[in-house]
Amino acid sequence: MRRFFAVASAATALALALTACGSTGSGTSESTGAAAPAAGEVLKVGATPVPHAAILKFVKDNLAAEQGLNLEIVEFTDYVQPNVQLDDGQLGANFFQHRPYLDDFNASKGTKLTYVKDVHLEPLGLYSKKIKAAAELADGATVAVPNDATNLGRALKLLADNGVITLKEGVGTAATERDVAANPKNLTFQPLEAAQLPRSLEDVDAAVINGNYAIEGGLKPATDALVLEKAEGNPYANGLVVAAGKEQDPRVVKLAELLSGPEVKQFIEQTYNGSVIPADGK
Repeated sequence: MRRFFAVASAATALALALTACGSTGSGTSESTGAAAPAAGEVLKVGATPVPHAAILKFVKDNLAAEQGLNLEIVEFTDYVQPNVQLDDGQLGANFFQHRPYLDDFNASKGTKLTYVKDVHLEPLGLYSKKIKAAAELADGATVAVPNDATNLGRALKLLADNGVITLKEGVGTAATERDVAANPKNLTFQPLEAAQLPRSLEDVDAAVINGNYAIEGGLKPATDALVLEKAEGNPYANGLVVAAGKEQDPRVVKLAELLSGPEVKQFIEQTYNGSVIPADGK
């Protein structure tokens, strides 16, 4: 009997309803210890740990004080609370998401958050502990995928680009399970919160994993992924986000300049060896 897609239409609502592992308003904070600039206060920035918080820590430790910028980094383990806390004023900025995710969040939650600047791309990849190539997926295999709308479409497009499935013409990264035109291997897709995908590799045949969570899970996207997103023309660069109206805050402007500067580009290239790509290298 043919397998059917387990990706439910409720995936988007589920992803946006998820809370962080800690309680709302909490997080792991790390202050610079440097004096605040005379004309401004500490800028509290929410981020997921790798590579976002790591990049911010590099800025904090090596660049911020000299530029009169006082940063506090608050780490989160999910994709929802950094936006919730930015919207309610607990954060001054966040750094963890791409534009399509932000657009979907604003539309779904009624928030008014604004994208400031691209910083880097984390290519989405297909990983497995059971096979060595995408072509080895067996008939009826189970593939875990992100359960938020933007990354689900992105995952399906990755599989389609590599001949695993076929999508209806023109749907691109907005694809859902209803847009799959052909599933020759009768794959079952298991939707999971993005942070859970690396752990799912023990239980599924393969998983499409976001770059940051792949790295946190000990994977090296540039070498471990069976297939990996191409950087050229990719709309999923991650960047700095603020509440609408805060784009010209001098602290935000300075942080955006530092995040797109040559020192951060070099740090990304030397630290992640192609698993994270500076935005200007797309």
